[in-house]
Amino acid sequence: MTHELLFTLLGWMEVLAPALTKPGFANALVIFCGWVQTQGPHAITQTLVVTDVAGVRHHEAFHRFFSRGTWNPDHMGQLLFEKIVEWLVPAGATIDLILDDTLTPKNGPKVFGLGNHIDPVRSTKAFRVFAFGHVWVILSVVVWLPFSSRPWALPVLFRLYRTKKETRRHRGKYFKKTELARELLHITSSWAPGRRLRLSADSAYSNDTVLRGLPENVDFIGAMRPDAVLTALPTDAERKKTGRRRKRGKVLPKPLGLAKSARQRWQKCTVFIYGHVQTIQYKTVDAQWYRAAGTRLLRIVVVRVSRGEIPIRVFFSTDASLSIKEIIETYAGRWSTEVCFRDMKQLLGFGDSQARKREAVERTAPFVGFIYTTLVLWFADGVSTSPVATPPVRPWYRHKRGLCFADVLRAAQRVLANADVLDLVCDFDNLRKPLGRPPPVASTPQKRVA
Repeated sequence: MTHELLFTLLGWMEVLAPALTKPGFANALVIFCGWVQTQGPHAITQTLVVTDVAGVRHHEAFHRFFSRGTWNPDHMGQLLFEKIVEWLVPAGATIDLILDDTLTPKNGPKVFGLGNHIDPVRSTKAFRVFAFGHVWVILSVVVWLPFSSRPWALPVLFRLYRTKKETRRHRGKYFKKTELARELLHITSSWAPGRRLRLSADSAYSNDTVLRGLPENVDFIGAMRPDAVLTALPTDAERKKTGRRRKRGKVLPKPLGLAKSARQRWQKCTVFIYGHVQTIQYKTVDAQWYRAAGTRLLRIVVVRVSRGEIPIRVFFSTDASLSIKEIIETYAGRWSTEVCFRDMKQLLGFGDSQARKREAVERTAPFVGFIYTTLVLWFADGVSTSPVATPPVRPWYRHKRGLCFADVLRAAQRVLANADVLDLVCDFDNLRKPLGRPPPVASTPQKRVA
């Protein structure tokens, strides 16, 4: 059984092969296996120790894989994106995406791209905490997998955000996070011509930089300010007979005013969010948010919050035909990217690398993200029902439902425990195994919760 699963893992690793030369793929195979098996802080040299390659091959070749290799992370991301869509997204269905950024604290005077950033995890509205490190803008594909009752975010595209001070020091061009996000979105839309993409992002990316440059095949679901100025579409009576045509109609109540208004009653809707079926109270209006989205008609949803200090949350969709249920559930699925960030940092060493050169910095972290995506896809390919996926016995944790990335990583470590990586590299052509069939995917989130 272990040998079969090892062959299947090699088959999934081969998805990345077209982006690499043959020697480059051999080095990537060693790094992949060593990175998965590493316990504690991750590093290139540690992968060589774990796989017993240290002393057999010079470590410089594996450092050169990142610092001077010819491969492009975007090409790897495209290969994984196409495999995810082919394998897990039904033909003609909308492809769900998530866009967000994350901070990986790091120090070092010669490390490329370091900046002083606000740490969103440790900061509050009243007290800001700053940290030196890298900030990565990441675009992920959202999928539902049979071994879990929640959506999973699989990262496919990465961009390193650099502060104005850091770009001036290296005489580079400064790009805002939202500009990097727009670039990632255009790249992804070009990978799926003729398919509808639905992107969800928080309020940091719900602005004119992203919304006014949306590709035609992309819909956006995000969060809105409660004091946003809303307007109706201009009617024929409001159109000017001469001069420039009006772009906006009459001013409508702001979301906060709509929530306080007694003219429109609160409605109820049952949604599946954060692993539970909940009943929410909402008000909705179709309007323009000209400052951020221009003349586009948006569907705006004001949700009453019963807990916490914030009385309401406001969401919107650039597709005004979406139902309230779809808007709320899609935005709630954005939390899967936060789970992904936590797992990559705590379990896979996403921010552990001590790379200093620009090429190495801009490739190492994305490669770790590709390891994460590949492992999850491999686990969904029949591994989740095999004995190696059995979690440890924890009598105090009887309420566990579904499997998490810790279980995915543990299964991969069990499969690779006795494997000779150099033999795998030499005999790779003889060990190839075709990828399995796509796992059964339920048509609605509720059916996945059993």
